[in-house]
Amino acid sequence: MTQQIPSTEPELTGVRNFRDVGGLPTVDGRRVRYGVLFRSGHLAHATDEDAAFLSSLGLHTVFDFRNASDQKLEGPDVELPGVRNVNLPLSDPADGSEFWKMVRDGEIEQLREILGDDKAANRMIASYRKIVKERTAEHSRVLHSLAEESVPALMHCAAGKDRAGLSIAVTLLALGVEREAIVADYLESNAKHRRYKVHRSSKSTAAYSPEVMELLGPLFDARAEYLQAAFETIEETWASVDTYLEQGLGLTPQLRDRLRERLLD
Repeated sequence: MTQQIPSTEPELTGVRNFRDVGGLPTVDGRRVRYGVLFRSGHLAHATDEDAAFLSSLGLHTVFDFRNASDQKLEGPDVELPGVRNVNLPLSDPADGSEFWKMVRDGEIEQLREILGDDKAANRMIASYRKIVKERTAEHSRVLHSLAEESVPALMHCAAGKDRAGLSIAVTLLALGVEREAIVADYLESNAKHRRYKVHRSSKSTAAYSPEVMELLGPLFDARAEYLQAAFETIEETWASVDTYLEQGLGLTPQLRDRLRERLLD
């Protein structure tokens, strides 16, 4: 099959970190098909023009991995006519709510206490490990849906980096995409026009000082070590990706073949 390669990446006004996952290579020489799997940050602030573009993609399903607190903070996704919206929270509203309140409101001394000395990066690593181990039902549902009917699909969370990033990575593992290509796609979230904008309660200069931004950096970065921790957790818990997919997520060889036929050229 020949791939229809988009000439330019769209610049959406109210949706950050959008991209087509098409073109990534598999270990057996195939590629992810363009126009079937997309990722982004939340759609709550999409403009009319953004919504028109998203509607033009022919989406079947939007997977929203935000929890209730995220949705209350940012708002619900815009309605896209004819598109099925599936909410599968990959983190609990109470999980870290006080922590994230401190991130928004805390003074420098408090931020040093909760984020300094690699605490921020270690928190991210622990979060990735936890999602892989504890959210197997959600990831299973995503893969089964994609294999059965739910393409083209868009996956998003708040920033489109962590929860959506992990779900995309799990999907790409199931498709047999090269590990280096999975990491490279994940790291694209660091591009300046994609990054989630840090919002703090105070608008003062001190609230966004270089030290504050350095302390917050690990929370808003896409770092290879985070995704590698997820891969290591799969191998430590299930011994191999194939066992994780089949026993952890219930993806039979037949369903995996169907998924690959739907999403690969």
